[in-house]
Amino acid sequence: MPVRKMTAVALGAVLIIICSWLTVPFAVPFTMQTFAVFCVLILLGGKYGTAAIGLYVFMGIVGLPVFSGFKGGIGHILGPTGGYIVGFVFAGVLYMVLETLAEKNRWLRAAVLAGGLVLCYAVGTLWFLVVANRAGAGYGVGAVLGICVLPYILPDLAKLWLAILVGGRLKGKIKLP
Repeated sequence: MPVRKMTAVALGAVLIIICSWLTVPFAVPFTMQTFAVFCVLILLGGKYGTAAIGLYVFMGIVGLPVFSGFKGGIGHILGPTGGYIVGFVFAGVLYMVLETLAEKNRWLRAAVLAGGLVLCYAVGTLWFLVVANRAGAGYGVGAVLGICVLPYILPDLAKLWLAILVGGRLKGKIKLP
């Protein structure tokens, strides 16, 4: 990979890290992380955007404090909310697969990114159910959706739209790979 593209991937991961630190505490913290993930996908494209997301997750797994609340480590990923972070990688892969469709216009881009958000919610919710219930919590799907998804839908849709606006404007002004 050329140095310019490696630098763009690293800067994309840094954007996600910084936005992860902007946190409002809750069961699953409110962060600007989803905004950054969407923005990085728009700016870098599916392949390099997904690489930036993967780099972010990898840095957290090895223990760097890149997650919300300045947390890191494999234990955080293996915890009940780690699936939402892993879900970002799945959202990136979906964007990569459907990138030609997403680049046609803003509405198709929004639909593809919204599909990535749904995929992220699905992975995270399933993960939360498995991990929390192995620990004896006894949650049902409805309870987990009420705790981990429903409070986040409107803020995440607002962050998605903001990423489309910001990413769309920056993509035309900044020469990236």
